[in-house]
Amino acid sequence: MALATTKTVRELALGNPGATRIFEEFGIDYCCGGSQPLDQACGTAQVGIDEVLDALEMAEDAAQLAQPVRDWNHEPLSELIAHIQKTHHKYTREETARLKTLLEKVCSVHGKNHPELFQIHAVFAGLSQELMTHLMKEEMVLFPYIERMEEAVIQNEPALPAPFGTVQNPVFMMQHEHDSAGAALRSIRKASGEFAPPADACVSYQTLYKALADFEADLHQHIHLENNILFPRAIAMEQAH
Repeated sequence: MALATTKTVRELALGNPGATRIFEEFGIDYCCGGSQPLDQACGTAQVGIDEVLDALEMAEDAAQLAQPVRDWNHEPLSELIAHIQKTHHKYTREETARLKTLLEKVCSVHGKNHPELFQIHAVFAGLSQELMTHLMKEEMVLFPYIERMEEAVIQNEPALPAPFGTVQNPVFMMQHEHDSAGAALRSIRKASGEFAPPADACVSYQTLYKALADFEADLHQHIHLENNILFPRAIAMEQAH
């Protein structure tokens, strides 16, 4: 780990299966802000570099003893896409519906004493609408193209012309929307006081903040798989083919 401080957060997340969980715990942005060197990212998150390095080292040791996990850097893109859809897209749709109901319930009961809830409700409403459109564009346009391109490469056949010119065009759009989602989540986290329920919070209130924190963590992992693995590999495949 001697040189880890000079590596980017993205490089560490790709090389250590347990790193993303560590970054979540320390509030280090590894999906949209993955290009930062670790020392700079620690400064941004206001956490000690040595503490983060120790945690990363422990995670790496634990990973070596644990059952092997799928290395999405080398698995077929079609399988990575299937994983993203079955795991993260499914979760996003289900949790968005659940969170909307929870937010409405908690706002109606606690909104008078905690007006920040209405801000969270408004931001989440905008985020959820954007996410539903975002998932649809990926599933109907970008993902099918990547799968067809990979199939053409495997069959050693020419790829069908992309309706959007190059895969980089929709990728850049998706990355921009990821940045927007990340900004919305940071706004929600700030308004909620780091998802810390107040002293008078009922069980639904506490459940809401826990669910929002879990939603953020899953979306971070979701964006990481796309921004740092799927999209770069798709671009490289298109350029090589």
